[in-house]
Amino acid sequence: MAEKDKPLLIKRYASRRLYNTETSDYVTLEDIAGFIRANREVQIIDLKSGDDLTRQYLLQIIAEHESRGENVLPVDVLNDLVRSYMVPGGGVMPQFLQSSFDMLRDSQSKMAENMSVMNPMTQIPGFDALKAQQEAFLKAMTGGMGGAMGNGWTGSAQEEEKPASGGGEDLAEIKKQLADLQDKLSKLK
Repeated sequence: MAEKDKPLLIKRYASRRLYNTETSDYVTLEDIAGFIRANREVQIIDLKSGDDLTRQYLLQIIAEHESRGENVLPVDVLNDLVRSYMVPGGGVMPQFLQSSFDMLRDSQSKMAENMSVMNPMTQIPGFDALKAQQEAFLKAMTGGMGGAMGNGWTGSAQEEEKPASGGGEDLAEIKKQLADLQDKLSKLK
């Protein structure tokens, strides 16, 4: 099995410090979030008890990002998550979330394939700006997860990502559109 296919083993010491077993150094929650954004699975184990603490730390990473104003989860979704904990057996929420994220990753991969260099759409004037907007939108939607969009758009791992002109304005517009979509979805209930 390739080294990148195995989860990165992080050990938690009694002092609560987190130790990366591959690089033999201590890491922070932000480091772990970076590994995950780079499509690396992690497994966090308590050194003394052997308990798997991965879920606890992943939830902590999400909570810290949410508390810093990086709101990815709408309040309605958070309410539904809390309600799902009240249903005996957890209800269907875990399976629904897993299926939803699987479909999102699959859609990203298919979109990346469709936007490859061989695609005649790449010859259309202004295509690069459209591509950059789509990348920014998907990054905003997924919080950078999935990683399928980075090099997959052009089919070349060597090519650097080029920032869109007025990227900050585009991102603000995308966030506004996303908020509008979330508002419309909540009204559908």
